[in-house]
Amino acid sequence: MIVKDFFLIPQLAAVIGVLLLTACNGTSNSAGNFTGLKAKVLVGSALGDFCNQAATSFNATQPKLDNGTAFQVNCEAQGSGDIVTKLVSLATQLKNGTLQADAADFPTIISLDGDIYHSQLIYRINQVYPGQNYIPQITDSELVASTPMVFMAQPDVAGGLRKVADPYKALVTAKTHRDIDASGPPTVVHYVHAAPTRSNSGLQTLVAQYASVSSKRPEELIVADVQKFQPQIQQIQSKITRYGVSTNSLAQAMVKNGPFWASVGSVYESSVIAANSGLQPGQERYEAVYPKVTFTSNMRAIVPKAPWVSADEKAAAEKFITYLRSPQTQKIATDLGLRPGTPGVALGPKFTSEFGVNSQTKYDSLRPPKPEVVEAMLKSWQEVAKKPSLVVVVVDSSGSMSGNKLPAVQNTLQNYIKNLGPKEQIALIDFDSAIRPPVLVDGTPQGRDRGLQFISSLDVEGGTKLYDAALYARNWLQQNLRKDAINAVLILTDGEDSESKINLNQLSEELKQSGFSTDQRISFFTVGYGKEGEFNPKALKTISELNGGYYSKGDPETISRLMADLQVEF
Repeated sequence: MIVKDFFLIPQLAAVIGVLLLTACNGTSNSAGNFTGLKAKVLVGSALGDFCNQAATSFNATQPKLDNGTAFQVNCEAQGSGDIVTKLVSLATQLKNGTLQADAADFPTIISLDGDIYHSQLIYRINQVYPGQNYIPQITDSELVASTPMVFMAQPDVAGGLRKVADPYKALVTAKTHRDIDASGPPTVVHYVHAAPTRSNSGLQTLVAQYASVSSKRPEELIVADVQKFQPQIQQIQSKITRYGVSTNSLAQAMVKNGPFWASVGSVYESSVIAANSGLQPGQERYEAVYPKVTFTSNMRAIVPKAPWVSADEKAAAEKFITYLRSPQTQKIATDLGLRPGTPGVALGPKFTSEFGVNSQTKYDSLRPPKPEVVEAMLKSWQEVAKKPSLVVVVVDSSGSMSGNKLPAVQNTLQNYIKNLGPKEQIALIDFDSAIRPPVLVDGTPQGRDRGLQFISSLDVEGGTKLYDAALYARNWLQQNLRKDAINAVLILTDGEDSESKINLNQLSEELKQSGFSTDQRISFFTVGYGKEGEFNPKALKTISELNGGYYSKGDPETISRLMADLQVEF
């Protein structure tokens, strides 16, 4: 069959705050002044841009319910796994009486980026409210847009992947791409996909791997199969370069860092389009490889039949969903690279080989496994199959960290340590005018105790030996490199370097020797913490981008979420 499914690129961070859109009350066009009904739409990151643009144009029509009530829609985008976790938490609070049904946190419409997480949402909400069936079944929710899961690779690797019947089975044993195809390049297989605990694409990838190595359809898998085929999944995971929250960011990193960083990725079809849309001179075009059997990422509009959705909110949801599925609004989706959810709508202009995709691709679309099987897969991935990691977390405790900065960082580090998985290790380094020896932390009770002691001992004083601390962390990690693991340095600083013995150019030359194109690679991630002008973002970008990492900006309000997202990379 020809499956018309596509994914939207999550360039979301800059637009989420613009979403309380044009007013409808006739007295003001300012979203902040709107006093009518507000319907919250919580969508997976794949649908974010589409939802935002559609909501803007919809709110501009000044919509009203049949009873005359003016309303607006407000889109917010998160990872599909995060949405499920959030809604289960809200539902639990409602049941416990700590949250009211009319609380603004509850969404009116939910959209997850695929049917597996939709199935998980039904399963988990039913555990909180047995027999209530608050979340509609998959087939009872209108399709808004969709995208297939593909492999992304440069042409020499993509050609070899197309020749094999099942690329996932090939990834179990292949060390180089020549092991997959005799005419392929002799380069080592380096693989990326998003974290299945947070990302729909990551979960679909994990389930597809199990279906592949077991030679079973996902719906045929049982819990016992998870442990039985765990060793093969672990073999695939051993080739991971890095995980991530965002599918699109991994695709962009593949283009930026090249095949020695990641030679193949499991991404959305639209991620390939996005990557090829932004190619810089000298960057090679990537191609989508469509497996013979793969998941379709169906993005549906879910309206809970639950106490937190009032009759007016339900009516507003129905009007907005009708608008989303109208041909003129679906064109927004196809122009963004999504495949339409409404039959008869033409594909957008980027569905061509120029952007690495095939508009008429044919594949067998997979169905979700049983929810308890998915739970077992996620548990197995976190505890056994996931690639191990060792991350040196470098914490600036100079005098500029006084006030509310240090307590926010301490709370964030505490959460980081509490969320360490059994395969994750960190080394905490504190610096100011001096650089202190690392404190080794893991997910054991003893390891967590060491981490909490480190946090409680942090004290602000002195200057900022940023460059020296970065080099010290790299050198320590080189000497203590964790074999067959993701090795990285994460630097959190709120100030410019003031006391290092080396300068940025000298540090850059040193960091170029960090084995980026080998299996001994050490990636750098940097966080500028605080107000602009207090730190040097250009220097932090230079440090991170030399070795396949990236720079982020945080402050006391956002640092916890930012560090939680960074933790997923490892």
